[in-house]
Parts: sequence; structure tokens; C-alpha cells
Amino acid sequence: MPAQLDYAQPDYSDSLRGIMQPLGISSFRALAQAAGLSRWQVDQLRRGQVRQLRLEVVIKLAQTLQVSLEQLLELSESSRISATPSATAAQLRQEYQRLQIQLDQQRQLLQQEFQQTSLQALESWLTYYPAAAQKAAADPNWPAVKLLPLIRPIEALLKTWNVEMLAPVGAVLPYDPQQHLLIVGSADPGDAVTVRHPGYRHGERLLYRAKVSRVE
Repeated sequence: MPAQLDYAQPDYSDSLRGIMQPLGISSFRALAQAAGLSRWQVDQLRRGQVRQLRLEVVIKLAQTLQVSLEQLLELSESSRISATPSATAAQLRQEYQRLQIQLDQQRQLLQQEFQQTSLQALESWLTYYPAAAQKAAADPNWPAVKLLPLIRPIEALLKTWNVEMLAPVGAVLPYDPQQHLLIVGSADPGDAVTVRHPGYRHGERLLYRAKVSRVE
């Protein structure tokens, strides 16, 4: 038997049905199944209790109904005006803004996690490719020189991720243990060292230290 709502509360069922029918979603049970949610969660939406739902639940409902988060909140606005005159459009806007902020934060977190995972997988390439590329550029007859243009899209992507090389291969710098990893021997801070393999910074965070050797 279909769940009965408390009619003392706002009921947005008709508004939802107007969106569901063109999509071939015949019932609220079918909506719950299509979104992978419980009937209770769908019924909370029917009552306008969006604050009772987690952000990921609201996103699933919006995706299943093929509407934006703002549309999902606004679909009940006309019903709310007649059912509960004290509620205002400003409250709906505020709720939408709250959800939008949470969604943006979640997207940023996922993007950061994706970048970090990708950069970990690329560590060996980032470390050793620049030296090989420098050698290839210095010898036009070396077959690998033909591969250099193919790497430019990756370099452009790293730039959009705000990944920066600390110093190029061959650069001579004062030794800084915080940014440099001595390959062999020993060196005191401030001693001249040569960059053999570059290090990188991801935004404000040090990603890899540069591999260096002391200038004799």
C-alpha cells in the first residue's frame, strides 16, 4: 500500500509527479528504486523536508529526475506558498545556497584527491622525464626527440593543476635539505649543488624534493 503522508504537512507529490511522468517513473516507489534510495527519503522530499536529507541523497534525486538542485527545491515553491504561507522563496534560496556550497566543497575535495592520486602515480615520470627530455632536445638525431611534442598536453595539464618544477635539470643552487635530496656524498646547507632530477611543488605543498649532487 502506498505510504500516506500527514496532510497537516506540505505535500509536494503533485509537483513531483509532473516531473516523474515524462521520465516514465510511475510511482514514488519506482522513483526510490531508480535513485537507489529508500521510500522514507523520497517521502521526506514529498514533505519538503530537504534539510533532513544528506547532500548526496538530494544529488541522487536531482540526477534521477534530471533537474538541477535549484529546480528540485523550486518545484515545491508554489505548493509551499499555498500550503504554508509563512514560508518564503528566500528560505528556499537559502537552502539551495547551502546545498550548493556543500556540493562545491565536495567537488573540490574530489578534485584534490584525484590530483594527488594521479601525481603519486606519475612520480617516477615527473622525476626522470625532464632529464631524458633535455638530452633528447640536445640531440636532434636521437629517436626519442619525436616523442617530445606528445608530452606537451601532460605538461599543460600539470600547469592547470598548479604543479611547478622547483628548478630545471642542470641548475646550480644553494643546498637546501628541505627541498633537495642529495644523491651521493654529503653537503652542508648553502653548498652549491646541481639539480639532476627536478622536484615539484603542488600549490603551496612540496610534492617531491629535487635530487641533487654537490658541485666539486
